[in-house]
Parts: sequence; structure tokens; C-alpha cells
Amino acid sequence: MKKKVLLMGKSGSGKTSMRSIIFANYVAADTRRLGATIDIEHSHVRFLGNLVLNLWDCGGQDVFMETYFRNQKDQIFRNVEVLIYIFDIESRDLDKDLQYYQNSLEAIRTNSKDAQICCLIHKMDLIPITKREEAFRALQERVMNLSGGMNVKCYGTSIWDETLYRAWSAIVNSLIPNAKYLENELDKFCRVCDADEIILFERITFLAICHSTPGEFQQTPEDGSTAKALLPDTSRFEKVSNIIKLFKLSCAKGQAQFKSMEVRSPGFAAYIDVLTSNTYVMIIVSDTNIQSAAVTLNVNAARKHFQKIEDTRS
Repeated sequence: MKKKVLLMGKSGSGKTSMRSIIFANYVAADTRRLGATIDIEHSHVRFLGNLVLNLWDCGGQDVFMETYFRNQKDQIFRNVEVLIYIFDIESRDLDKDLQYYQNSLEAIRTNSKDAQICCLIHKMDLIPITKREEAFRALQERVMNLSGGMNVKCYGTSIWDETLYRAWSAIVNSLIPNAKYLENELDKFCRVCDADEIILFERITFLAICHSTPGEFQQTPEDGSTAKALLPDTSRFEKVSNIIKLFKLSCAKGQAQFKSMEVRSPGFAAYIDVLTSNTYVMIIVSDTNIQSAAVTLNVNAARKHFQKIEDTRS
């Protein structure tokens, strides 16, 4: 199953860097050696085994952008599942960038009217922390004003933190067939394990696919007092994605293969293990009476069932 994903944006906005981090196991520092994209780079990325993302990374130099809209509009913008337009938050020529965005929307309306539209307001790390929200909202407002009522989703991103994983997880998850059924089955698995939370990650990218959190999020205070219900960290999945992917890369450099790990604290235990040929699972439990062996047995018992779900989508 192929899905065409179109990456657009001015030259230097960060399209190739983010693609390399998510799909080619680059770390942020490595992207400094990447050159500018010339014309269009095509790549096919396999995700969850059967889903193939046909990525069109379009060079953003003015000469190419003008050609896309003048001579190649029908070819480039036809049969697009997702248009991802990347804005550099500190662009020196934002007005032209917004004009190219508007041209892209017009081409999408004509050639792929059902395509999803996602705007990544990128390089947010260049803005002082206290001003990031204001800067994001200001550019988001301008983007939405040009969107003509189309359903456009905006994300603030940076290659230096978990925001990039958050945006790409949301984008890729929207392309997964039967995602709701998979989530329902994960809910059942969570109850069987008596877990506080279970998260499913794609094996190569370690993007979060779906999760189950059946009860109210709990955390035990370090001072030993009675546990209170706390709001969960809404970026926790992406933070885990970032940390574990970097850990996997470190293991690979040492010629070791990452398969599973267990992390324990006085208030909870977290287990990460292979679930299917294309996924990892993370199980979080706060009940100290639940032993590691019991979690391992449950994962082993669930593998066949989730592998069958995965194979059915092929």
C-alpha cells in the first residue's frame, strides 16, 4: 500500500534534515553535512511492514518552486495523500514563502482535493523559550488565513527536541489503515497486563503508533506521601521515541543489537520489548506486586495476536 507524501517549503527550511532524522537514523548534529535538495528527491520508506511512504522532497530554491507551479503542477500535486509544508520560523522572505504555500494549496485543490494538509513551523529552537508560543501563534494565524477554510493542522517543530517526533507521529498515524481497531486491541492488552499505560512504537523510526491509558495517570511523590493524580506529560511518547532511538543508535555503533530493556523506580516499572516484526511495545506499571516475569509472559502471549493484526493489513 503506497501513500504519496509531498514535502514542500523554501530552500533551507529543514525538509531534508527532518526526513533524514525520522527515516534514515540521522541525529540532529549529523544533518549539518546535508546539502540543499536539487529539484525533487524521491524515496520509498516502508513503515509497519506493509505501508510504503512515497516521499517527494521538493527543492525549495525559487527557480524550482516557480517550475513546479508553472510546468509540473499536475505531476507533482496529483494523488497526494499528505502535503507537508515547512516554514522556517525565522525566514527572511516570509511573504514569498506564504505565496508559495498558497500556490501549493491551489494545486492540491485541483489535483488531490482529499489530501491532508500539515504545516510544520520549523526551527522553533531559534526563538527564545519565552517567545516561542507567541511566534508560533503569529505565523499559524497567517497560515490559517491563507488556507481558505481547508482543514490544515499546524505543528511547531525542531530537530533538537521531541516536537519533530510529535508532528511526524501524528502525520504517519493518519495514514495507517485500521488504526482504531489496533487501538481497541491495545486497550484490551493493557487491561490484561493491569498496566497504567501501553505505547506501541514502529520498529525502525520508533514513532509512536498508538497508546492505551485506561485509568487516571498516577505518580508516586518522591517524599513517600500519598500518591496524587497528576496530569500526564503530553510529550511523553515523543520524548521516549527520541531517547530510545538515540539509545538504539548508540548500541549499533558498539555492534550491539537493542531488543528490550527494563527501567525501575520506587513508583513504577517500564518495560520495552519487541511485540511484532515491525513494532516495539512499552508497558508501564505502578503496581509493585507485578513481577517482570508476568509482564514478559503477557508480551509473549500477545505477539501472535498482534502479528496477525499486522499481517491482515498487508
